[in-house]
Amino acid sequence: MRDPYSILGVKRDARHEEIKAAWRTKAKTVHPDANRDDPDASARFAEVGQAYDLLKDPKKRDLYDQARQAAEKKKRGETIMQQREAAREAAERAKAAEKLMEELARADVRNRAQTGQKTDGKPETAEDIVERIFGADAQNDPKVQQAAEAAKAAASGTKSDIPGTGETAQPAAADDKSTPASLAGNLFSALVRRFRTPQPVAEKAPDITAEATITVADLLERKWVTIGLAEEREARFQLEPGMTDGHVVRLKGQGLKLPGMARGDLAVTLLAARDDAFSIRGFDIHTTLPISLGDAVLGCETKVRTPLGEENISIPAWSGSDRVLRLAGKGLADGKGEYGDLVIELRIVLLEKPDEKVTDLMRHMREGLYL
Repeated sequence: MRDPYSILGVKRDARHEEIKAAWRTKAKTVHPDANRDDPDASARFAEVGQAYDLLKDPKKRDLYDQARQAAEKKKRGETIMQQREAAREAAERAKAAEKLMEELARADVRNRAQTGQKTDGKPETAEDIVERIFGADAQNDPKVQQAAEAAKAAASGTKSDIPGTGETAQPAAADDKSTPASLAGNLFSALVRRFRTPQPVAEKAPDITAEATITVADLLERKWVTIGLAEEREARFQLEPGMTDGHVVRLKGQGLKLPGMARGDLAVTLLAARDDAFSIRGFDIHTTLPISLGDAVLGCETKVRTPLGEENISIPAWSGSDRVLRLAGKGLADGKGEYGDLVIELRIVLLEKPDEKVTDLMRHMREGLYL
């Protein structure tokens, strides 16, 4: 997302009223209905909305301003940090190279002495040197192994293929002082990156929020949801067990990006459609079933519509509008292997037209007259 202040065309110290007025003006200008011939209108309209959503909230705005200031400060200090890092790495390389040169020189002397004495003792190889200096784990790196083989061939003074070069190492002369230096360079180039001090994790930019309207059927069928973002981006995710109305889906690395900082996350809040025939409370699905006065008093067998089709249910006699029926396991998956219920709320409804018999019966009951 670009700078929200630039998107709305306001100064960084703009008051809330100025930001709101700028958003209204900008939204009218870039609204898709007013730019039907512009394929990018929807993306620009979404970008304006996200910019206003960030700046209208004092907490989000303050967090963004702090992150932006930190990023600018970090960028200004990049040159100095790079110079310091380069100097540190140079010192590290010099120290490691010096250590390798000394070890390889000692190993070369020992190898020559053992070869001249013709003893049964095995001369120290480059692998032994690497393990003694850096530990046994270093041998698991293919680059270390390749460098060690090259060092072994040159240090032992025998003909051997050097992996990765396609060349054959020639016997080293007794007074060839370049051999230890060559071995140090080969080994160091493979090892210095492996044992360098890890760099600190980059600071993360603030998260951005969005909302997605879904239906009960979407959750049951575990459909994919697409969120339109600024910069002509889209974020997609699949509905999974454990998601319900009000659930927040966090998409890592899909949020705001600022210079010198890791991209933030996108937090999407799921909102159940309010005009749907079903509502959600936790993992239970709620629906209403209208019944007649006679069925409420006498009870009956009927059908109720569910998100996955019709179900047969029995309504007990003398069921009022406060009566609730449950179909166990017909709700949403809670992500732990269990399911919510389908909750049926009964609603007594009268006939469309007044019925004289029903009216007369109610009058007699109210006035204490019984037939």
